Amino acid sequence: MKYVLPSILLTMALVLGSCGDRTKNSEEAVKKRWYKGNLHTHSFWSDGDEFPEPILDWYKSNDYQFIALSDHNTISMEEKWIQVREDSIYQNSFKKYLETYGEDWVDYKMDSGKVEVKLKTYAEYSKLFERAGEFLVIHSEEITDRYEDKHVHMNATNIQQKIDPKGGNSISEVMQNNLNAVLEQRRETGVPIMPHINHPNFFYSISLEDMKSLRGERFFEVYNGHPMVHNMGDSTHISIEEMWDQINISYINNQKPIMYGLATDDSHNYHKMGHKWSNSGRGWVMVQADTLSAPSLIEAMERGDFYSTTGVTLKAVDYDNKNLTVEVEPEAGINYTITFLGCLKGETEVKVLKSVDGIEANLDITDDILFVRSKITSTKLQENPIEDIKYEAAWTQPVLYK
Repeated sequence: MKYVLPSILLTMALVLGSCGDRTKNSEEAVKKRWYKGNLHTHSFWSDGDEFPEPILDWYKSNDYQFIALSDHNTISMEEKWIQVREDSIYQNSFKKYLETYGEDWVDYKMDSGKVEVKLKTYAEYSKLFERAGEFLVIHSEEITDRYEDKHVHMNATNIQQKIDPKGGNSISEVMQNNLNAVLEQRRETGVPIMPHINHPNFFYSISLEDMKSLRGERFFEVYNGHPMVHNMGDSTHISIEEMWDQINISYINNQKPIMYGLATDDSHNYHKMGHKWSNSGRGWVMVQADTLSAPSLIEAMERGDFYSTTGVTLKAVDYDNKNLTVEVEPEAGINYTITFLGCLKGETEVKVLKSVDGIEANLDITDDILFVRSKITSTKLQENPIEDIKYEAAWTQPVLYK
């Protein structure tokens, strides 16, 4: 599917273009490579607690190939000064920042005994870190809106101009209004801009019915590393993974495109570590694309050529009309279970179709399968987990079979 659509029929084209069969094989995949990235990150530009440069340096040093600093309701292009907090953690952090990047780079001043620092813009910090084919900083915004006491957050990846929150008279209307604004900017600029819905269970603001109502959305977060997002749900709310399956059953029945699931950090905290804090390195996507560029990555994700993970690495994901195969890149001493989950035609629930203990498994596609995805779990403990999610896992994207 092409990523540039010059007409106002963008949403309908997305629907029609994504409901057909997807096929991919090893021969095609050989021409591409896997790129590791996080699409949800915060800095001093909004409510993060670190300068952009150390954040980008951490991700680059930890073998990520792309990162999106997606601060709330800003695209980090205006002038902004922040006051360094009096806490010794932040005073020492500023000193390290100054020592690392130098007086020629860091623009700061003293005001009434307080240190004030001018934040570097997207144009400045991206230029400092980007290297062709090695590391990419994607321009992004977390469009942050509300309805009454409910929170509606939507990332726009590869955004070209700031989008102010659009509001609305219900949660679903707020979501749709902001989604429409992103898709309209994509249509007007001819640039691939990718919206995705963030953490639906944050304060349990976005319901399954709200997600079902969307028109034109392709992505949401099946895993988010913030400690307040309730990935697992509770006694009265379904988990995000269960929500994902129910969304797709509804979307297919209503001839909407498949919803893909992202794993993200949603990192805010870079000085205090642990389950109470929103730290880096908890969730990311692995995208199989031909080049490290925003258009190529978004095009690949819109095809479903990516998986989401909290640590499990996949060697291959191959699919066609007859078979779905998943192969893990194993770590010594770690065991893996590959589970295929799918919905049969005419049914309204997803169930386990097959489960294999090992590093490779395949599922034969029968005529009664509507769609299928796989979840890979491991016996390796997450280094810095949240909620009760103890072990590393990965999720492949659902494949629709007519």
